Amino acid sequence: MKEILFLNSLLTPRLITVLYWIMLLIVLVSGLSIAFNPQSFSAFLFGILTIIGGVISVRVFCELLIVIFKIHDNTKKIADRQA
Repeated sequence: MKEILFLNSLLTPRLITVLYWIMLLIVLVSGLSIAFNPQSFSAFLFGILTIIGGVISVRVFCELLIVIFKIHDNTKKIADRQA
């Protein structure tokens, strides 16, 4: 608890996992609502493409955030070794 209160440990990388699952749920619900809206076959295809593109986009976004925090961790290790 002391690590979090004094900002020695980062909380955000743990929250990214929760954010990832919430965003996946939003993509899935929105894609299904587009796909099964009784308008046309093109709406169905657009819904499926929304799900596929959304899942890929969410994954890439969250991975980029994780990479930023990994860079921070590695930079911190290098700084600690030199001190």
